[in-house]
Amino acid sequence: MDYYNRFNINVDVDDIIVTTGGSEAVLFAFMACLDPGDEIIVPEPAYANYMAFAISAGAKIVTIPSSIEEGFALPPVEKFEALITPRTKGILICNPNNPTGYLYTQKEMNLIRDIVKKYDLFLFSDEVYREYCYTGAPYISAFHLPGIEEQVVLIDSVSKRYSECGIRIGALITKHKELKKNVMKFCQARLSPPLLGQIVAEASIDTSSEYMLMTYNEYVERRKFLIDGINRIPGCYTPIPMGAFYTVVSLPVDDADKFCEWCLREFEYQGATVFMAPASGFYTTPGMGKNEVRMAYVLNKDDLAQALAVLTEALKTYPGRTI
Repeated sequence: MDYYNRFNINVDVDDIIVTTGGSEAVLFAFMACLDPGDEIIVPEPAYANYMAFAISAGAKIVTIPSSIEEGFALPPVEKFEALITPRTKGILICNPNNPTGYLYTQKEMNLIRDIVKKYDLFLFSDEVYREYCYTGAPYISAFHLPGIEEQVVLIDSVSKRYSECGIRIGALITKHKELKKNVMKFCQARLSPPLLGQIVAEASIDTSSEYMLMTYNEYVERRKFLIDGINRIPGCYTPIPMGAFYTVVSLPVDDADKFCEWCLREFEYQGATVFMAPASGFYTTPGMGKNEVRMAYVLNKDDLAQALAVLTEALKTYPGRTI
């Protein structure tokens, strides 16, 4: 609870349900809130597993596209409202975003709040990257939005902030009493998250502010290094991500899926190649992300420099280059 107080997220111990990773928190939220056939609106590109979790709950993800040209900003409110049907039960956001690194502004979060309030929806908010916001504007949690406190379902995890993906400890946080009761039924059926993971996660909360600041500053440096390097490669473009440690990049290729596979199977430069995630996997709208990839700046700058050099040579050689 003290951890959330640092971010002015006012929750009680009883509002927090520990889960086996953030993924289980999303799955339990969907299963507790949605009936088969219900719909959730999600800005895309989005974390691909949201779709799998929705399918497991018998629900449907309805995507609303954002574009790299607009820096992946939130689409206009009219486009959201055009998608709302009697089966719409919620909106899901990831803030800061995976895969784009986009950070929603106060104005955008207020627009989401107004829609949630107007149509009596749940707001599922995945905020696992909150430590990594690279702007002077304040971080806006879904719990900072007045008037919808009972409708917010916050998803959290220790995986990203402490580099503990294998620990598998997350949390579902809500003030909705009936929802908590329903989620607990699923928790009791699966018994418990890993005990060792809980012990490690509890200890990690006491990580020094000096270490967290050092990690933050390192990501800032890596972000600048990668974004500057990408945008100097002819035909490549990426907006400046304001959060997380990802960015989506437009490449001068005919098909990013084929290009990524070609890099792994057929190309090398000075004994190395590059591994990227085709962005098409983060969209559900056919044709979107066809020439885009997601990159993560989790490597040190020396390795990022090598990756940029390899990517530059790969784009010179690739037979499906478009410019």
